[in-house]
Amino acid sequence: MIYLILGLVLWSAAHLLKRLAPGLRAALGEGPGKGIIAVTLLISIWLMSKGYGMADGAVFWGRSPALVGINNLLMLLAVYMFAASGMKTALARRMRHPMLGAVKVWALAHILVNGDVPSFILFGGLLAWAVVQMIVINKAQPEWTRPDPVPQSKELMALGGTVVVFAVIAGIHYWLGYPAFG
Repeated sequence: MIYLILGLVLWSAAHLLKRLAPGLRAALGEGPGKGIIAVTLLISIWLMSKGYGMADGAVFWGRSPALVGINNLLMLLAVYMFAASGMKTALARRMRHPMLGAVKVWALAHILVNGDVPSFILFGGLLAWAVVQMIVINKAQPEWTRPDPVPQSKELMALGGTVVVFAVIAGIHYWLGYPAFG
């Protein structure tokens, strides 16, 4: 469980560094600073993956067809929110933080479908990080300028990309031994 928690701490610290310690980030330099952050994030992902795979804990509820269905619908929404953030679609013009919103939806979906302590720690920790990150960004930059409207084709590309990425994610889950559809 220590790897899992350490990974979460590193992930959160690396992402919050820019906002909470801008002097330190600036002292590292633009190029080297980004490299150090990138390596730290890769290490944090490895630690979270390894820690989650090794973790054991109480199970409060198990998978059920209903929870799997809810998870998959939430995952489609999360993938779309992520796509919308990059393509500045209609959703991105209505939400200030669609990518962090996607993390929150993704984390909630995984908590709902898994119901065990390691999932509460991993996905609950990432959910908490996304909430804190939103608060910190909003305090640092209270004014928000909505993105300009984009052509309808971008919306269709985001929807199509969502379906493709969701299928790839489901395939990876099957390959890892976690069936995404029941």
